[in-house]
Amino acid sequence: MENLKKKTFFTIFIIISLFAVFFATFFHVQTYHREYTGILNNLTRMRNLTNPRPEPIEKEMKPINDDDLRNRKVMDYEVYTFILNDNNDIVDKISHSDNDISDEITAKAKNIIDSNNMSKVKIGFLYWNKYAYNYEEGNSLTIVNISNTRNMLLTNLLISLLLVGIGELVIYIISKKITEWITKPVLESFDREKEFVANASHELKTPLAVMMANIDCLDVNKKNEKWINNLKSESDRMSNLITRLLDLSKTEYLKKENFSENNLSMIVEKRALIFESLAYEKNITIETKIAEKVNLFCHKESIDELVSILIDNAISHGKEDSKIGVNLTSNKSEIKLEVTNKGDPIPPDECEKIFERFYRNDKSHNRKSGRYGLGLAIAKNIVKAHNGNIRAYSKDGTTTFEVNFKTNEH
Repeated sequence: MENLKKKTFFTIFIIISLFAVFFATFFHVQTYHREYTGILNNLTRMRNLTNPRPEPIEKEMKPINDDDLRNRKVMDYEVYTFILNDNNDIVDKISHSDNDISDEITAKAKNIIDSNNMSKVKIGFLYWNKYAYNYEEGNSLTIVNISNTRNMLLTNLLISLLLVGIGELVIYIISKKITEWITKPVLESFDREKEFVANASHELKTPLAVMMANIDCLDVNKKNEKWINNLKSESDRMSNLITRLLDLSKTEYLKKENFSENNLSMIVEKRALIFESLAYEKNITIETKIAEKVNLFCHKESIDELVSILIDNAISHGKEDSKIGVNLTSNKSEIKLEVTNKGDPIPPDECEKIFERFYRNDKSHNRKSGRYGLGLAIAKNIVKAHNGNIRAYSKDGTTTFEVNFKTNEH
């Protein structure tokens, strides 16, 4: 259920965020294009005034109208024209705005002339450059001061980033609300299902106990021995299933008020010793590396159950004549419990599924051993109730179940 809520939330959050980023990007691209076009147009106009197109061959070329060039004003940008002779020396300076030509602009013009050996137009990246120019070798150099444009674009960018940051917070809240609204019916249905399983298990427990007691009272003879044994076997299986269902229901409603400080090192060590006899039947050795005095604020009976499930699972799926590792370590922020075994690897696409209720990756093996696919679901509930994480993975023939708890959770 938590995975469903997370996936729904992130899907909604990403979709809305992409729309917001798209519109912000579209606005900046449009603004950038408009400013770039404006600068290019001004450079083109000045070039046309200083270098008019030639008339047909039979007509004489019209002279440059110097008054047109000097009287040409540009409102949105600071535009300057430098008239050059055949040796590329500056012979005249013209400002097309109300600003006088400063020494900085003149120095910039000389630098452009000295560093270029051919005519070209350069605007560059508007967020970075301070000047754009159109250089016509032996004719003219037009410079546009784009500092104001650069400052305006950078200001718009910073404002947009700030608005996007605020918008992401708003989108986060909206996504949370939408996720709750979408998943509420599913959550209610899931809760009703869990309640039904718990109630049904309680209701079945009493009549099943009566049936098993009556079966024990039956007289066994050669004619009915087979049928009575079958009844006992199936009754035991059903009793085990009901017990596991009740255990699952209990772990889904663990309360913090029943938690206390417990020595996790002793719990793990005791569980490992208890399972040594079961492991011995398969010639499996349990090796432990347990840090001393690792304390955990927990529900003791549930943690007992968690460790038992993991060790029992490792024995059940471990190869004969192999070793099982039970490791417990801790640091200032985390407690880690690892149970490893040599056996058939868990496929990567099933590492999450094995913690689902009634999921069995090896159905034939579990059916023969009387397993129902509830143990790891119970383990996950216990870990979740303690605000921890559990995961499984296989690598180089070793399967590892790893449980992480945060220290000082209470």
